[in-house]
This record gives sequence, structure tokens and C-alpha cells, in this order.
Amino acid sequence: MGLQPLEFSDCYLDSPWFRERVRAHEAELEKTNKFIKELLKDGKNLIAATKNLSAAQRKFAHSLRDFKFEFIGDAETDDERYIDASLHEFSNFLKNLEEQREILALSVTETLIKPLERFRKEQLGAVKEEKKKFDKETEKNYSLLEKHLNLSAKKKELQLQEADNLVEQNRKHFYELSLEYVCKLQEIQERKKFECVEPVLSFFQGLFTFYHQGYELAKDFNHYKMALQINIQNTRNRFEGTRSEVEELMNKIRRNPQEHKRANHFTMEGYLYVQEKRPAPFGSNWVKHYCMYRKETKKFTMIPFEHRSGGKVGDEELFVLTYCTKRNIDTIDRRFCFDLEASDRPGVPVTMQAFSEEDRKLWMEALDGKEAVTVIFKTFFNSAQLDKIGFTIIKKCISAVETRGINDQGLYRVVGVSSKVQRLLSLLMDAKTCNEVDLENSVDWEVKTITSAMKQYLRSLPEPLMTYELHGEFIVPAKSGSPESRVNAVHFLVHKLPEKNKEMLEILVKHLANVSKHAKRNLMTVANLGVVFGPTLMRPQEETVAAIMDLKFQNIVVEILIENHEKIFKTLPDATFPEPISMSVSPPNAPPRQSRKQGQRIKRPLAVYNLCLELDDADSHSSPREDTPTGSIDSLSSQSPTPAFSSSPPGLLDGNHLIMDSGDLAGWATNLPGQSRPSMVSWMNIPSTNPAATNTALSTFFFPNPATGSDRAVESAVHRKARAVYPCEAEHSSELSFQIGAIFEDVQFSREPGWLEGTLNGKRGLIPQNYVQFL
Repeated sequence: MGLQPLEFSDCYLDSPWFRERVRAHEAELEKTNKFIKELLKDGKNLIAATKNLSAAQRKFAHSLRDFKFEFIGDAETDDERYIDASLHEFSNFLKNLEEQREILALSVTETLIKPLERFRKEQLGAVKEEKKKFDKETEKNYSLLEKHLNLSAKKKELQLQEADNLVEQNRKHFYELSLEYVCKLQEIQERKKFECVEPVLSFFQGLFTFYHQGYELAKDFNHYKMALQINIQNTRNRFEGTRSEVEELMNKIRRNPQEHKRANHFTMEGYLYVQEKRPAPFGSNWVKHYCMYRKETKKFTMIPFEHRSGGKVGDEELFVLTYCTKRNIDTIDRRFCFDLEASDRPGVPVTMQAFSEEDRKLWMEALDGKEAVTVIFKTFFNSAQLDKIGFTIIKKCISAVETRGINDQGLYRVVGVSSKVQRLLSLLMDAKTCNEVDLENSVDWEVKTITSAMKQYLRSLPEPLMTYELHGEFIVPAKSGSPESRVNAVHFLVHKLPEKNKEMLEILVKHLANVSKHAKRNLMTVANLGVVFGPTLMRPQEETVAAIMDLKFQNIVVEILIENHEKIFKTLPDATFPEPISMSVSPPNAPPRQSRKQGQRIKRPLAVYNLCLELDDADSHSSPREDTPTGSIDSLSSQSPTPAFSSSPPGLLDGNHLIMDSGDLAGWATNLPGQSRPSMVSWMNIPSTNPAATNTALSTFFFPNPATGSDRAVESAVHRKARAVYPCEAEHSSELSFQIGAIFEDVQFSREPGWLEGTLNGKRGLIPQNYVQFL
């Protein structure tokens, strides 16, 4: 049972039961007071803990933001660039989350702590003061009453009446105070319910708001996360292929280092110990040098090197070699020595010591010494040729694969038995037996044997299908530029291939495109096919680690071929397209699109998923063992948007998969430039050599109007013509598509940062401001 009500009429009786009920009310208020004190203490601890957590999260975010991965080679793939940028993106996500947490901490103070403290001080404190008055008046009333009752009846009537009046007045005052105290007690009992609970409700509302903001941030982040997962999977697949190539090269060099010397302009290079003679009786000192020699110019370079300090310990020395002679053991107490004489120091030989007798012979040969030796390099002869038999082999294999195994999981990744592959290849490459081999109907040859034989044939060609000569040129566009420029460059280069090479490549790529269309079943997406056929169709002339680091770009070139095979092989390239070697300058990054709604967070772009992501329960089956891992995510090499900047493609999102047809995908694949935007001075076409002109132009465009105190002058000042300096494909209906040289009318600044508004061919839309120059 709850507290009994305090009746006002009981104030006049002031019975023991009334006093018990008053004490029960007072005890309840004291309990409430203690509860609020504990709650305030815990709330303040919560705020302190929240601030500590926020500080730790921010420190973690700063650590993520400040770190950057370094890469091997001279360029990164798009996937690697997005992975590198992901740490900064994670940092921004945590920063946004902590901004919401700060709002939560502030709301705890404003909505919970302050209202409860105010209620405790103002309301409960007022009741305590009323209790003190009530207790004081109670004591005074009953003390006066006892004293009055002890008056002698023999006193004068006038004195007794005065005493009676005093007691009566005091009693009335006591009753009034009692009534007010009882009223206050009951009022505070009712008030405490909402005065205490309402701040707690506000606190939970703030807490829910924080978690809701976190949920919204997570939803925004989900788009980026899906795209990043694709980038990571593509990078992982390329890493696996690269690792096997690096290990193979390492083993080759381990078996015979001399056969895999790097080609450079030095005839010979390596470490030698050089004798430095000292005055008697100190003898001589041997110092290790890194030496390089060019036979064409007879220039010999020596650089002193100390491995303990990890670097050069002096300046390099260069001289022109006159002659080289071997030092016999009886003339010096060290082995493996030879003498050099410089043209500027005739008669003063320099004595050097090699690491071994074999090393000395190699130096002697390179320096035209007396005991020069010839290093015999192995040659490898292959009978595979781009002839009639070669075309027959490829066509027979492709026909058999498309007839029998187009839906086999891991097609072209699963390796056949080596002995069977060699036997099939020997039959196919023999003109007498080639036509007799029936691959489509015979059960003797497994699909994996056929695919391995076809790959082996292509790798056995004396020169890769895409030629050594064009290898470097194919790699260049894969390292930079927009998706469209990459396709155009590869298109241009394919038509520079020898006719037989181009014909064979067309047959093969058409087949690979067909394989990728069945990726739901065979799991061979465009990216996976790029991993398999990149090293098969493209090989550098010299095997080095640097060349292996370019494998990922070879894969990208093959992906471009597969994704754009109709355009590349069925149409002629643009005759005005520049040579790919000059394509080092790429368009700048398009600025990110802003959200249309004020205050709404910018949505992350939706990742492009190949339809093979819906694998018809393929996730429940284990894939067969393969030479490189099978992924189920398609390539982003040539037609994927930049995850952090592009807008979402057309299509419907069903669960975690994007459902869209090939037309939508082709229409959505757009230019996304790869390098930094031009400087503000350059895109405004202001001569940088004239500071005064630059300052004047900049003040016209970027300083606020002094009359109005606003920056609307920026927009009104720009109603000019502009010319496109980079091509652009619209990603949104509000944007304009254009080619280099397009002229825009009535150009002015847009409300979206980084964008302009202009008119082209009667259509008005948005233009990336760093894609144009003002006229």
C-alpha cells in the first residue's frame, strides 16, 4: 500500500496517527533525495566516461588519418588507391561519430543533470525548510500550552484572559503552518513523479538520437564498405598471382644468378675490395667499393660503401680504364686480385680483389682482361607459332570449352595434370595428329586439361600475344587516367598489334567475354579472368621484381579488353587519339556531389556488383583447388566509379545486391579522373606571372561585396563562356556530358561546391569547375 493521504482536518486534531503519516511522507522524500543524489553522481561519471571514450576514439581516428601505405613500383591500381584512402575514410567516420557523442554528453548535462539538481535544490530543499518551521512551531505550541495550563487559577481574570488569547493566537498560527506543510508534502509527492522522470526520459531520447545517428552513419558507410570489399578482394586476387610469380623468379635466380642479370647500361657491376696503400710501415688497407663499368665508354666508377653504417662513406670516383691484368698469387698475399690502370694515372695500377675466382673471371671478361671467359646463357626453343596450326589449336579448345565446360566452377583456374596437358599439347601441335583430336566429344580429355593446354600454348609462343614492343605502352594507361581514356588507349594499341596477333587476341577475348557472362555458375568474373590471362597474354621481355609488380596492371588491361571487346575489335580507334605514351596527364578528380537536402549527410556511392554475386547457393559449396584463388566479385578496373565521389547508378538494391541490366551498367560507367585538379589560377586562365592581374581577378571572384557584406557577388560576377579541357561523361541527369573543346555559354557558379552551371547545345546542367577554362 502506498502513502496515506494527509487530511487537512487532521491538522487540527494532530493525532498520533497523523504524525505517523507525516513521518512516512518525510521518509519517502528523504529516500527520493538520496536517489537523486546518487543519480546525479552516476550521471556525472557517465559524462566523464563519455568524454574519455570520445578522446580515445579521436586519438584512434587521428592515428588512422596520419598513416599512409607506401606501394612498390611507380603506380597503384584504382583498388589500391581506394584501399590507401580507406584509413582516412575510417577516420572521418569516427570523427562524425564523436561529434554526435559530444552532442550526447552535452544533452546529458542539459536534460538530466541540471533539471534534477534544480528539482532537488528548489523543491526538496523548500520542503526541508517547511519541515524545520513545522517542527519549530510544534515545539513552541506545545511548550506554550503546557506553560499556560500550569497557570494558577487564583490569578486575576484579566491576566488569565490575556494568557488565553496568546495561546489561541499561537494555536491558530500552528494550524495554518501545519496546513501549509501538509499541502506542500502532498504536492511534492505528486510533483516528484514527473520532475524526476521527465529528465530521465529526455536523457534516453538523447541516447536514442545518438544511436540513431550512428545507425544513419552506418547506413551511409555501408555503400563505401561494399565498394571497399570489392577493392580488397581484387587486390587480394592480384596479390596471389604476383606472389607466385615472385617466388618463381626467386627460385630461377637462386638456381642460376648469372642467367637473370638485369639488363642495364653497365657491362659489369658489383662489390670489389680496393687496396689503399699507406706509407711504411703501415702497409695497406682494403676498402669495399661498389664498382660499375661501361665497356662502350671504358668508364669505371667506384663508390666506397660500409654495410655497418648502411650507406656510402665517401664520394664516388670515376676514371677511364686503360688496361686490366690478373695478379698472380706470388705477387700478392691475397687471392682473386687484378690490377686496373686509369688513363689519368699511367704507371700507377689500382689493385682490386673480387669475392671469388669465378667473380674475378667475370670482371676480367668485362674489362677485357687477359683471362676473359665467356658466360654461356641457355636458350629455350619453342615450336609454338602463330600459324595455321596455332589458330586451329585455339579454336578447337575454345569450341570444346564452350560446348562442355562453360559452367564449370573455376574454369581456367583449375589446373590439369601436367603429363596429360603435355600429351594433349604435343598432339595438337603436330600437323599429322591435330585434326584427329576430337575435344568436343571425347571423354579422354577433361575440360581442365583442355584449358591448361590452351594457356600453355599461349605461354609457349616465342613472343607474348600482345608483344614485347607494346608491353610498356599497354601498361601506361592502366596506371592512370579516367576509365574512358583507358579504354581508348587500349583500343588504340590493339590496332597497332601485328594482324595475326590481333586476330588471335580477338578470338580469345570474345571467348573470355562469353565465359564471364556465365560467372554465376563458373565463378569466373572479369577480374578473375584478368588474373589468369594477364601473365599469359602479356609478359615483359626481362624478368624482374619491378616487372612482376606490374602484373596487376596487366590484369587490368585484360579486364578492359573483356569488358569492351565489341568496341575494341569491331570498331576502328579514333584517328585523333594521341599516342598512349603521352597520356601521363589525366583529367582532375571530379568534385563530390552534395546532397540536395539541407543538413542531410552525403550518401556514399553504391558499389558496382557483378550479377554473379547472386551465385545460386554457390556460397554453400567449396570451390575446387586452383592455382590462384577464385573470387566472386567483378572488376572495377575500367568501368567502376570512384567509391568516394561518384553518384549511385540506376538500378534497384535488393538486400546487399545491386540488380541492374548491362545497359544500365554501361550507361553508368563514366569518366572519373585520376589526378589532382589544376590550380585555381590556371583554370581561371589568369597569367601566373602577373601578380597584380592575378590578385585583381581573384578579388573579383572570391571576395565578398563590400556594399552588401555577402558573397553573392561571386555568383553574379561569373556569367562567362568556358571551354572544356577534359572530356566528361555525366553521372547524373543534372550534369552535362562533353568532349574536349566544347564551349559552354552563360557559365556561373553552382550552389554545389566545385561545380559550375552552364549551357551546352541548348541544355543547361552542372559542370566540374576544374574541367574547364574560362574564355
